[in-house]
Amino acid sequence: MANLMEDEVFMAFTTYAAIVILKMMLMAPLTAYYRITRGSYANEEDVSRKSAEEKKKLLKAHPDVERARRCHQNDLENVIPFMLIGLLYALTGPELSAALLHFRLFAGCRIFHTISYITVLPQPSRGLSWILGMLVTFSMAYRVLSTVLLL
Repeated sequence: MANLMEDEVFMAFTTYAAIVILKMMLMAPLTAYYRITRGSYANEEDVSRKSAEEKKKLLKAHPDVERARRCHQNDLENVIPFMLIGLLYALTGPELSAALLHFRLFAGCRIFHTISYITVLPQPSRGLSWILGMLVTFSMAYRVLSTVLLL
């Protein structure tokens, strides 16, 4: 394990993995912020002290809240596979420059995807950042499979 922590590729992976996990974790407080500022709650207990009329107004969806929720869901669908494939990729011993390219592209794509989703940038900005991030993960998966394929 000590040797692993000295490996530059593994250290790069842990750095960029931490960045995208932190970005993904920040989506929950962002969603809560939108819920509070937009007056859009999902659960009855969140508005239990309000009158029946106020409850009716507050227990509704708001486009900003739903946008933040979808962005968070998209992070879950993309960051978790990156974490698993990226770890396996780092263990295959790729060149540091290739690994950094993969990790930086993925992290940049996820950050840009969030910015384009939350600030409602016109398509294809969000779509391109999503597809590039997926291609990075597929590229790492290809390296893993071509390196260790034992059928």
